[in-house]
Amino acid sequence: MCGRFTLALDLEGLRQSFPWLTLPERDLTPRYNIAPTQPVAVVANNHPDRLDFFVWGLIPSWAKDPTIGSRLINARAETLAEKPAFRNAYRRRRCLILADGFYEWRKEVGTTRKTPMYIRMKSGEPFAFAGLWEAWNSPLGDLVLSCTIITTTPNELLAPIHDRMPAILPREAYDEWLDPNDRRPADLAPLLRPYPAREMEAYAVSMQVNNPAYDGPECIVPV
Repeated sequence: MCGRFTLALDLEGLRQSFPWLTLPERDLTPRYNIAPTQPVAVVANNHPDRLDFFVWGLIPSWAKDPTIGSRLINARAETLAEKPAFRNAYRRRRCLILADGFYEWRKEVGTTRKTPMYIRMKSGEPFAFAGLWEAWNSPLGDLVLSCTIITTTPNELLAPIHDRMPAILPREAYDEWLDPNDRRPADLAPLLRPYPAREMEAYAVSMQVNNPAYDGPECIVPV
């Protein structure tokens, strides 16, 4: 799964990396420990030229209350077309979720200890998870936009750390993933493959990241 990630770029950094996007006028707060149910930076396929902020944790349109979102922070690529919570969004409501790194916890052999590992591109450049989004109307009439990160099988770098990894899209796949039209799952599935391990790196970081309330740059410092 993917349960925490980072986006430490300011507006200028995002502008350089995603030059086609219309960005908010206010500056962005660097995020070093983004957790479920918090706002995340999203490019949705109904506005593929605009950066928005959605709640992390998908709330299907048919949900009775928003608490289901905390259980739908990830969606397995292999079952998107089957699961009621994801199948319609897979066809119609896809998004990019912007990041520049993410965390997984490596279980140490012979112990119960888990070491937090930070994974990013060797280049340090930001990237985009493949995601799905939904619009949910609360009983009070409020509109809540939410999203989930799609996961896939791990590449060679991630396999010793975890049995899943987020589906990271190559830049040449952005336009296809953000197509506003209905798409057949069979046509989209090839995009959700493990990202090349040779372009990524992983290293151990402080246990501070275990606390979702802690969101400082120390989270990504190697230990």
